[in-house]
Amino acid sequence: MSVEEKKKIQFSVAVITYNEEQNLKDCIQSFHEIADEVIILDSFSTDKTEEIARSFPKVTFHVRKFSGHIEQKNHAIELCSGEWILSLDADERVSPELCREIQDLLPRSDKKNGYKIPRLTYHMGRFIRHGGWYPLKRYRFFRKGFARWTGENPHDYIEIDGKGSSLKGDIIHYSFKDLSHQIDTINKFSSIVSFTRFKKSISFPLLKSLYKPFFKFIECYFLKLGFLDGYPGFVIAISSSFSTFLKFAKIYELKNNTIERPSNLRKDYGT
Repeated sequence: MSVEEKKKIQFSVAVITYNEEQNLKDCIQSFHEIADEVIILDSFSTDKTEEIARSFPKVTFHVRKFSGHIEQKNHAIELCSGEWILSLDADERVSPELCREIQDLLPRSDKKNGYKIPRLTYHMGRFIRHGGWYPLKRYRFFRKGFARWTGENPHDYIEIDGKGSSLKGDIIHYSFKDLSHQIDTINKFSSIVSFTRFKKSISFPLLKSLYKPFFKFIECYFLKLGFLDGYPGFVIAISSSFSTFLKFAKIYELKNNTIERPSNLRKDYGT
């Protein structure tokens, strides 16, 4: 890409991938018309992810060893040439309303460096609007050089420098194919959290491991009105409680030298 072409790029979209052939096409199609550039950062997929990505003319495909969600997403941002960047996962879609908002926003010159966007998740046959799952506004659209992914893997979030605001259009999140997929994800993510904390020498909190899972259910189902989502809301509250329990239990397992790392993590994770 020439220097002149780079100067013309105003809006980039960054997506990280690993074996996302089921999601990537719909993800890119949801924003492709308004994006000037699409950066796909893959971690050595073994399916048709690369083939699908390269079928879109605005896509640049990169490969990098995966060392963590935060690290991978920040590297994807560095690869972007646009003044403004939208950071997405492959199982997310940009709603038509959000596309229009971004299009209206790009020509303006304001002092905002980032915009929070609500994320609406589809699970168990319906959109989940309670239990802490919605609107869950987070910074996703930001000016390059003024934002970075931070937090604790895999529960990452974007911080911005300077002033920010919010948009109304949703990022649509198809996070789980079914309940079995959710359980697999809970198992994997709890392994990442526990292993990350173990590497940081964070102690095993026995008391918290006993009461926090219970209070997590109370928080999701009652305080955050998860019951309004019907039976799926109950399942989500139970699964959130179970996820909390697993994080503590796996830290205990690691701290007592029962294992070196959770067996469902890639061998090169964290290296």
